[in-house]
Amino acid sequence: MKITVNGIELNYVQSGSGPVVLLLHGNGEDHQVFEKLQAKLADTYTVYAIDSRNHGESTQTTDYSYETMAQDIVAFVAELKLHPIRIIGFSDGAIIGIKLALLGIPMERLALLGVNLSPAAFKKAEYMLLELEYQQTKSPLIKLMLDQPQIRLEEVTTINSPTLVIAGENDVFRPETFSELAKALPQAELLVFENETHDSYVVNPNKLVDSLKLFLK
Repeated sequence: MKITVNGIELNYVQSGSGPVVLLLHGNGEDHQVFEKLQAKLADTYTVYAIDSRNHGESTQTTDYSYETMAQDIVAFVAELKLHPIRIIGFSDGAIIGIKLALLGIPMERLALLGVNLSPAAFKKAEYMLLELEYQQTKSPLIKLMLDQPQIRLEEVTTINSPTLVIAGENDVFRPETFSELAKALPQAELLVFENETHDSYVVNPNKLVDSLKLFLK
């Protein structure tokens, strides 16, 4: 399905019934990364898996900022009258989730999977690989990861929604990224999956789904 917000079309897939959950994907992906997770959540929740602008079947634009992508979700929620909401964001989608929380959007739960507050969170080798990829492709999506976000740890102390910070043990981001974030958030828990990478537990969410269902209640 598609909906027009902020002068663009956002593509999304809706399934299930119950309280509203939004699934926000990572950089260079689309809603399909959540296919298995969405199916497992749809027995309890009304789940909306959304393609961000410049991703999937949503409109391609020249604006790649997290702030604009967050405003798209604000408009999406308002247009469909979805309050109250629960948000599960992965990677870039988790950054958008933080941006939404900082905007004061009411949310009952916020799950942040594989999130970073700045490019400094990348392990050195991972950042160097991104730099090389950008040199070869000049992709604006890669440029986004190299430059953004720039969220100060002090900023997240104003987020009062219950929050679950999740990471894989072998994430592309430094381990302290997640522990420092969870400590700074007023109502946060930290969950680290052993032997998992940045996205492995999202694509194959058997470990993830039980933890999320318990948290989302």
